[in-house]
Formats: sequence, C-alpha cells, structure tokens
Amino acid sequence: MHLAYPAVLSALLFSTGLYGVLARRNAILVLMSVELMLNAVNLNLVAFDVWLSKTAHDTLHSGQALTLFAIAIAAAEIGIGLAIVLAVHRNRGTADIDKLRDTAETDDDSEPADSGAARPEPAEKAEATA
Repeated sequence: MHLAYPAVLSALLFSTGLYGVLARRNAILVLMSVELMLNAVNLNLVAFDVWLSKTAHDTLHSGQALTLFAIAIAAAEIGIGLAIVLAVHRNRGTADIDKLRDTAETDDDSEPADSGAARPEPAEKAEATA
C-alpha cells in the first residue's frame, strides 16, 4: 500500500474534525470533532511507522507505541470532557458553547448603581475583618 492513501485519508479526517471544532456550537459535537482529529493523527503515526519500518532493519515501532498512548489519553480526555459537559448542562440547562461563553465573560469595570452606601476602601475592609 502506498503512503499517500493513509496520508490523504488522515488529512480528510483532520480537516473534517477541524471544521467541526470551528463550526459547531454544541459542546458534545466539539468533543467528537476533537476525537476525530486525534484519530487522524493516530492514523498518520501508524502509516509512517509502517512506511519507515520497511526501510529500516532495526524497527522499534515507536509510532504504534505512541498511538497506543494517544488512544489512552484520548479516552481519558473524552471521559473528563463529557463529565464536564454534563455537569454544565445540569447547572445551566444548555450545552451551547456561545451561551456558556457569554455567561462566563463579565465586565468588571461596570459597577451596579449604588444605593447610597459608600464602598469601604481595601484598608478599611481589612481592619473590619481582622
């Protein structure tokens, strides 16, 4: 098998995953797209490892070993990412990334209207709590 076939397939998978990360708004679909990108990298690692093992007499199969580590890390990443997405969905009621980003960005410069009470200075606040 020629090296170009898995390389082209890997490029197509990676570009599809990149499109999914940039265009999707649902957090679960973004995680699936990241997983697709990692699988494209794993395919490239194995393809180049097989290609290089044909030319070298002493083969270590380091590409395949690195792929096993990448698969294990990807499984842990998906587990933790899915747990975070489910916790956020329970608290906020949505998995829409744009809505979650808008709630996280607050403008600290704008202060709410005072109700007539003066805010204590930091030194006065420290003395009051001591």
